[in-house]
Amino acid sequence: MTRFRSALAPLAIALLGLTAAPQQALAAPPKPVPVVQEQQAAQTASDCAPTVTGARTDARLTALFTNYGNDNSRLDDWTGADGTYSVKLPDGRELWVFSDTFLGRVNPDGSRPPVVEEGGSTVFLNNSFAVERNGRLSTIHAGTAAKPVAVMPPRDQNHWYWAGDATLAGGVVEVTYQEYERFGPGAWDWRWHRNVVARFAPGRLDRPVSVHDLPSGHGVAWASGVLRDGGHTYVYGVEDLGSPKYMHIARVQGQSLLGRWEYLKADGTWSQDQADSARVMDGVANEYSVSRIGSGYVLITHDTTEALSANIVAYSSCSPAGPFTGKQHVYTTPETSGNIFTYNAHAHPDVAGDGLVVSYNVNSFVNTDHYRDVSIYRPRFLNVTFG
Repeated sequence: MTRFRSALAPLAIALLGLTAAPQQALAAPPKPVPVVQEQQAAQTASDCAPTVTGARTDARLTALFTNYGNDNSRLDDWTGADGTYSVKLPDGRELWVFSDTFLGRVNPDGSRPPVVEEGGSTVFLNNSFAVERNGRLSTIHAGTAAKPVAVMPPRDQNHWYWAGDATLAGGVVEVTYQEYERFGPGAWDWRWHRNVVARFAPGRLDRPVSVHDLPSGHGVAWASGVLRDGGHTYVYGVEDLGSPKYMHIARVQGQSLLGRWEYLKADGTWSQDQADSARVMDGVANEYSVSRIGSGYVLITHDTTEALSANIVAYSSCSPAGPFTGKQHVYTTPETSGNIFTYNAHAHPDVAGDGLVVSYNVNSFVNTDHYRDVSIYRPRFLNVTFG
């Protein structure tokens, strides 16, 4: 189960803080830059900071994915995944964007067969989509029902794509992806290689219309979150040193990520040189979100200031570019125990819920746990309320 092992294990290793900085193959390490300092402004973050008042399980979404994942009416569809980004399509459907994905059968006892590479019937893909329409889900993959492949296929067997956040630009879906590559025979001989954006037609989501390079020269994975605000589309990235992980912020004018990028500098101004991109703050996860709540902005993330933390936290700002301050506890994930860990919480502001919908992922350090219990490797959903 080489590909399955190589795909799931890096998530655990990254959370343990054992990964090196994501570097482009044969490139120099990312240029160190100072952390952005707190900016003096007439309006402070506390003036527009929403206060977290509660977080509880989103029963609708939990039941939606549980029931769909357990349904054996099709055997080429979703039974579990991570990543869990979303974007609303022009016709009102919700597109769910996943990274590593299991497709196939669920046994009556709640287990799943091993992956095809181990002689079983479960298909394992590095990325997929699911579409929600009127409370019903359907899986989208490329290939055929008999031989599914990822919607963003790798160029060869030594590369794969993990999905990031997505946005809608002129009716076209733009999904960020990070390409990883294997460079040797060892279990950990893999590395982040580059960022790309794939453009999909809403009516034909099983293959990209086109794929374009995104800035990748300075070790920042530009896929953590996307926010459209005030005539710009903000792109949030992570410089992953294992521990710590640093937030970076870029933006483009308009809706499309194919526009000219500019990067937040340490002095709070913007530069078109990606080498100027500043470390805004540490403590973010590889996936996080920034959402508009009232007159302020809320950053939702797993707390990576603690190793393998079960805590989801929030920070606030009066600007989509920060600074983000006033750390608040949002939720402690109950699944975290023994081999099981949680990670990559982020918000879904376009998804209806009793508050701000937030998802997080659940995984295990023991790969066979995913065969034993299908419920582990599925997203969980919360409704977070603010006062």
